[in-house]
Amino acid sequence: MVPPRNVISRGLATLASALTTLAVVSIVSGSGVAGAASVPTTASGFYLDLGASVSVGVQPTALHPSGSRTQHGFSNDLIAYEASRGVSLSLTELGCPGESVATMVDGQDGCYHAGDSQLADAIAFLSAHHDQTGLVTIDLGFNTVVPCLRTAVVDPLCVQQGLSQVGSQLTSILTVLKAAAGPNVTFVGISFADPYLAMAATGASGRVHARASLWAISQLDRTLATIYQSQGIAMANVAGVFHLHQTTLTTSASGARVMTNVATVCHLTWMCAAAPFGPNIHPNAAGYEAIADSIIAVLPSKFR
Repeated sequence: MVPPRNVISRGLATLASALTTLAVVSIVSGSGVAGAASVPTTASGFYLDLGASVSVGVQPTALHPSGSRTQHGFSNDLIAYEASRGVSLSLTELGCPGESVATMVDGQDGCYHAGDSQLADAIAFLSAHHDQTGLVTIDLGFNTVVPCLRTAVVDPLCVQQGLSQVGSQLTSILTVLKAAAGPNVTFVGISFADPYLAMAATGASGRVHARASLWAISQLDRTLATIYQSQGIAMANVAGVFHLHQTTLTTSASGARVMTNVATVCHLTWMCAAAPFGPNIHPNAAGYEAIADSIIAVLPSKFR
């Protein structure tokens, strides 16, 4: 069975204090791409950020411990990085927490109503900026599969059905977005890490669930890689910067001996933070910077 929230919190207590401190320091002081010094602007364009909660920098905050949009997401880090090299990008975030590939199209979410949808707004935006240079990032797929990971036992059939839906609907989404975009627009898809790996620190049942979730997220990333490649779109290797498949033992910030992928999830998300901020599946400021770095790594030369 999946341990209840309070059991997860207790099981991760040995990691929580140091990791929460690291997350708070990252938010207050900034690091990585966000800390780059600015230089005079030499170019400009737009940055259209599409997707779900990760696209809008959701994190737990003092006012909203369960999570809310922040200015410490990967899009903010990318804007700062581009500014540091003289590229001024105007950020438009259309993302909606909880967005799946289905709600991206039909708008049945908490952000778009009365016949509107994130996809419709994105098409309108790209059409209106057709002659401009721009960047589009796409954070979709996770919320179509994640319901399969919240159950006591990960259901392989549920995962496969979700992957099939991602395969068909994301392909259609990308096709219409590319058709609306101008010739100077760069698209980047985003792969995913597995926040549920942190459950490996909660005991035997947690380790079983972590292994199953790792299988599911790995399948999702492979599906996304195939889709983006077929569309001629680069995919940011978020799984890589989160060391998703590194299982060698390492010493965490708190001194505990855990697998590298588990320690990385604890360091780059709120899953191992003490209540009321954790466990929370979203990246912390350092995690969002790592995602930004993975996007930068696949950008064309005009953006890096």
